[in-house]
Formats: sequence, C-alpha cells, structure tokens
Amino acid sequence: MRLSVIQKILWSLASIALLAFAAFQFAGIRVDTNADMSDPAFRAAFELTNHHGMTQTERDFAGQWLLVFFGFANCPDVCPTTLAEVAAVMEDLGPDAKKVQPIFISVDPERDTPAALAEYVPLFDAGIIGLTGTPEQIAETSETFPIFYERIEEASAPDGYTMGHTSHLFLFDPKAGFAESWAYGTPAEEILTDLKARL
Repeated sequence: MRLSVIQKILWSLASIALLAFAAFQFAGIRVDTNADMSDPAFRAAFELTNHHGMTQTERDFAGQWLLVFFGFANCPDVCPTTLAEVAAVMEDLGPDAKKVQPIFISVDPERDTPAALAEYVPLFDAGIIGLTGTPEQIAETSETFPIFYERIEEASAPDGYTMGHTSHLFLFDPKAGFAESWAYGTPAEEILTDLKARL
C-alpha cells in the first residue's frame, strides 16, 4: 500500500513537470485568431502507418481540419483523458464532425504497432486514426510539429518504461497550417466552442 502511494506521488510530480514544460514550450506559438493565417507558425507534415497498416501523409487529409494528439497506448492517464475529450468534441460537433479528422500519433513505436493501435483507438469511438512508424519516422515527425517526448525507465510501468511527452492537443486548418493548441485539461466544451467558431 505504501508503494502505491509513493507511485502516485511520483506520477503526479512527473505530470506536473510535463505540464510545466509544455506550457513553457508552447507559450510563444499560440496563434492570434486575428492574425494572417496564410503564414502559420508551422505546418503538419508526416508520413506514417495508420492502424490499418496503410501509409498516410498530411496530404490525405487536405480540406479537413485536423485534431492531432501525441501519446502512447500504455499511457495511464493523460492520453486516455485527452482522447475521451476529443471523442466528446467530435460527438458534439454533429454534422460538422465530417469536417474534422482526429489523429493520434504514437511516440512509442516499440510497443505501438499498427495492430496495437487497431485495438486502442477504436475504444474511443470517435473515428480517430492511429498513426505509428519507425523510431526514425517518429523522431522526424516530432521535429516537424514540434513536440517533446522521451523514454523514462519505470520499473512499475508495463515493460519497465513509460513515455514523457507533450500533452497539448493541436488543431490544424484545412491546409495543414497550425491554428491552435490546447493544454491538457482544457474542457471539451471550451475546445468545442473554439473549433465551431472556425468551421
């Protein structure tokens, strides 16, 4: 029981550190909604394998808004919580949901094979596409967006390790330009209101 309490404290401290890092990292790249969107801070760019085993790039989603989240299937809290928020947003969009494609990109290619993601992403029932790739592909993708991730050795975690990663949810416009990001814990209602104003 004492070990469980210690583990919870360690997980909480890790989460706080990651949130602080993410807040610092993205403080300077939030987009003013009145700014000229023809020149976004960066654009989505990737070539990865989806959870059906097919290669996909950002060009496959031209004309759609993209909700992109980076995480891993063995994540104990941040990832399932965020994907549940995404699912709530997609459901509440109603007919406008067809204009938005939610994407989950794994930062744990060692465990998150297409088959593993094929079991994971449908759990959220929101039309989420899971993407994975080689370690080199994931590293290249992380530099393009940009996001932070690292492997953290943790004896109590599955396979003896977990992943630290940026916990923001990203929004990209129909031309794959960065439009907005929301910090972990942003209510689905707030995301929905912002997204509806853009569609």
